[in-house]
Amino acid sequence: MRAVQVVGYGQGLKMAEVPRPEVTGPFDVLVRIGGAGVCRTDLHILEGQWAEKSQVQLPYTIGHENAGWVEAVGSAVTNVGEGDKVILHPLVTCGLCRACRSGDDVHCQNNKFPGIDTNGGYADYLLTTARSVVKIDDSLEPADVAALADAGLTAYHAAAKAARLLTPRDTCVAIGAGGLGHIGIQVLKALTPARIVVVDRNPAALDLATNIGADETVTADGTQVQQVLDLTGGNGAEVVIDFVGEGGATSEGIAMTRQGGDYLVVGYGENVNVPTIDLVSAEINIIGNLVGSYNDLQDLMALTARGAVTLHTQKYPLDNFQQAISDLEAGKVRGRAILIP
Repeated sequence: MRAVQVVGYGQGLKMAEVPRPEVTGPFDVLVRIGGAGVCRTDLHILEGQWAEKSQVQLPYTIGHENAGWVEAVGSAVTNVGEGDKVILHPLVTCGLCRACRSGDDVHCQNNKFPGIDTNGGYADYLLTTARSVVKIDDSLEPADVAALADAGLTAYHAAAKAARLLTPRDTCVAIGAGGLGHIGIQVLKALTPARIVVVDRNPAALDLATNIGADETVTADGTQVQQVLDLTGGNGAEVVIDFVGEGGATSEGIAMTRQGGDYLVVGYGENVNVPTIDLVSAEINIIGNLVGSYNDLQDLMALTARGAVTLHTQKYPLDNFQQAISDLEAGKVRGRAILIP
């Protein structure tokens, strides 16, 4: 089968012919890929940012946002069958550790992360397990929802966490209305009555934000912090969700957060540098957000099936993987890029 592989850090991806994985274990599920999301994390992988953390052996197949059709299942699999349309939770988890038994499977002590530390879905097929597959509604197609497996799930996890903190009197600022942010905005609209303010430097992204639920938009032209303060009576927002996490967004996001507020960081790429006296005196909470749980993914797919969340995509044939990577790196992708085998 075809597989797009990382062959070296600082190098381009390469297409290779590799053996198709086979079902061997009782809980194995082989999925024929119908769509694989192209994520900014993939760019960070190629830069070598994940090399020490993942310890993955090169070459390996990249791609951690995957959906498709069940091709084959192990003897003990009961939740899906051949031909079912599925989206894949990005982690393969054990089900036995304390985190898994608590429903916090994203922190599984024995996890594997296809596309990060083992073979992923920029390929014709991907081997996963019954614990990772979520059946999707018949009205949905794998290529249309694939990036919800990570970008959508991560955005949902942060937005749902924020929604538990917000009331109708509150303001939530979302920094970034791109691949992550445009999903988070829709989830916020579905889950919270708070006012939603979206900050982005791209006018097209702000137009999209308005169309999908933003109550106010702010152009990131260097005055964005002051604009947010003006919209909140000089106090800042009760919750700020930073879907960017680089290029100065972290310091700006904290400056937009009111005393006693919560700054949720989702995007990454730079350090958060805050004098401790500022944290103590303002009692600001800085909260990291990883990808969501299996239950989060089921909730997100329920919202998607009822039309409350729509993933905006640009689709590319698998053979055009380099164009998708280049477009993402150049900021030309509106929404999420999807590779289709």
